[in-house]
Amino acid sequence: MLNRIVRNLTFQVLVAVSLGVVLGVVAPDFAKSLKPIGDTFINLVKMVITPIIFLTIVHGIASMADLSKLGRVGGKALLYFEIVSTFALGIGLVVVNLTKPGNGLDISALAKGDVSKYVAAGEQQSMLEFFLHIVPSNVVAAFASGDLLPVVFFAVLFGVALTAVGDAGRDIADLLVRFQAVFFRIVAMVMVLAPVGAFGAMAYTVGAFGLKTLLPLGRLMLDVYVTMALFIFLVLGTICRLYGFRLLPFLRFIKEEILLVLGTSSSEAALPRMLEKLERYGCARPVVGLVIPTGYSFNLDGTSIYLSMAAIFIAQVYNVDLTVGQQITLLGILMLTSKGAAGVTGSGFIVLASTLAATRTVPVEGVALLLGVDRFMSEARAITNLIGNGVATLVVSRSENAFDDEKRALAEAGQ
Repeated sequence: MLNRIVRNLTFQVLVAVSLGVVLGVVAPDFAKSLKPIGDTFINLVKMVITPIIFLTIVHGIASMADLSKLGRVGGKALLYFEIVSTFALGIGLVVVNLTKPGNGLDISALAKGDVSKYVAAGEQQSMLEFFLHIVPSNVVAAFASGDLLPVVFFAVLFGVALTAVGDAGRDIADLLVRFQAVFFRIVAMVMVLAPVGAFGAMAYTVGAFGLKTLLPLGRLMLDVYVTMALFIFLVLGTICRLYGFRLLPFLRFIKEEILLVLGTSSSEAALPRMLEKLERYGCARPVVGLVIPTGYSFNLDGTSIYLSMAAIFIAQVYNVDLTVGQQITLLGILMLTSKGAAGVTGSGFIVLASTLAATRTVPVEGVALLLGVDRFMSEARAITNLIGNGVATLVVSRSENAFDDEKRALAEAGQ
């Protein structure tokens, strides 16, 4: 029994994260030197993300008897993303207005960082550039950079073309399935190092930023964490019930992925396993292959909550009293800018900077106040994004009558 517990990935990651926190507090200088360990693990996962997504989407489309289903699934997914993401933005606005975490804070006492690069990148972001970016000028470059949206776009075209060429396409599709099995085996090999990666990433986070940085902005952190918890258990829980699912059994099923994201602060670290697990849970492969990769750019519920709360928090710190109309305008801008920086490194700050610059009412330099605690809140954002995309896949699968309840029963029973 003890041997089974020790060998369990959930237990290993949980212990690794705890040890990382302790090391970061006790020996921060040494803990900061462990950053390459966490970065290397995340790079190992990113190494296989784009090929797995490409192979999953292509095989899913090739297995569809009716290509009109492709457009229907994509349309349902995008509609769901927009509705739920907007709801997440709205919840963030409501909570931050009720709790007012920025009121009374002394700006001079808060640690600030250099956000000039984020502000510059935010000024360059636009919806036109975002849509132009979807179509890759170089497919190989898109794969090499790990840019998901261009890869998804090319995979859809490749899958449709593969279906159109008939028997030759089926032979290629069968070969791609074999390649996919190889890549999933690589993921299994990489996951052996998950505890080590989680330990290194968490040790660096605590060692570099220190728990003392949480104190001045602790109220904002608490509000963000509570809001995301409410969103997960009330909003996503209600959506699950409406479509015949129970949230808690689903969360137990993906607990290893949740802990992996907690340790690495990256939802991408769990993406390959989520593709595999959602199929095991009962979702059809074509739906999983389309919804999950697209959701990583369009369905960032945790990021949406954080952005709306952070924007109003900065306004409160600088004593900028926003009217209801100005806040609604802010929400509308966030609906656009949160999509425009999808897949960009440091996208949270880029989106926030570009949004504040567009409103011209809240000081853009206020973004610097959040640098010290952003890393600690990124875990909550990433976990909420992960769960949100999982629920979206369940909903779209159910609406397409592409969900196997027998598989779900076996998955929840641990078989």
